[in-house]
Amino acid sequence: MVDNNSTDKTNEIAKKYTDKVFNNGPERSAQRNYGAKEAKGKYFLFIDSDMELTPKVVGDCVKKIQSDEKIKALVIPEKSVGIGFWAECKALERSFYVGVDWIEAARFFEKKTFDYLKGYDENQTGTEDYDLPQRLKQNYGDKSILRINNYILHNEGKLSLFYTLKKKLTYAKTINEYKKIKSNKNYFQKQSSIIERYKLFFSQPKKLFKNPLIGLGMIFMKTCEFGFGGVGYYLNNKK
Repeated sequence: MVDNNSTDKTNEIAKKYTDKVFNNGPERSAQRNYGAKEAKGKYFLFIDSDMELTPKVVGDCVKKIQSDEKIKALVIPEKSVGIGFWAECKALERSFYVGVDWIEAARFFEKKTFDYLKGYDENQTGTEDYDLPQRLKQNYGDKSILRINNYILHNEGKLSLFYTLKKKLTYAKTINEYKKIKSNKNYFQKQSSIIERYKLFFSQPKKLFKNPLIGLGMIFMKTCEFGFGGVGYYLNNKK
C-alpha cells in the first residue's frame, strides 16, 4: 500500500495487515510506480483507495493472462456504489462503459511488460489510466489486452456534484501531456467528445430513462464535468 501523507488512520489500519506500507507522492502515477518497484510478483494489479475487489477477480485475472502468452494486460469492469443522488447518477453513467474499449482501461499487467513500458507516466494525473494501456496496445497489438467479467466495486461514498467537478478540473491540468502521445490520439478524439458520450448514453434509452430523474441527473452531471474539464484545460493553457 502506497499512501500520500494522509491525515486519517490509513497507515495505522494498513499495518495491521501488512508491513508493506509506504509513503510516496506527489500523485497516484508516482505512487503506483513506487509500489511496482517494491512489489515482487509476476503480475501487477493496481486498485485505488475507493475500490473493492469482488472475490473472483484476482483468480480470473491470473487464469486469463496465463491462458495465452500474447495477453499482456487485462481490463476489469467497474460498478459504482455509493450514497445519495449523485452517486446513483455516477453508477448509471459507469454502467454504460462496460465493454467500451475507449473508456475502460486495463488495471492488471504482466510485470515484465509494465517494466518495459516504464510504468505510468508521472507527468499525468487522471489520464494515466488510459495512457499506459494505449501505449501497450501500440507495442503489442489490440489483442494484447483482454478483459474478465467479474467486477471491481468503485465506492463513490456520499458523492457531491462539487467533488466530481473539482476532480475534472484537476485532471484537465495534464491533458496536453496525454494527447501529445501518438498512441493516445485516436482514443482522445472520442474521450474528449461530449457528442460521443451522448451517443453512448442515448444508444440505450430504456436504461437511461428507467428512472427519469437519475437519467436526467446523470446527463446534467456529465455535461457539467465536460464543461469544467474544458475550463480547467483553458486556465492551464492560456498564455
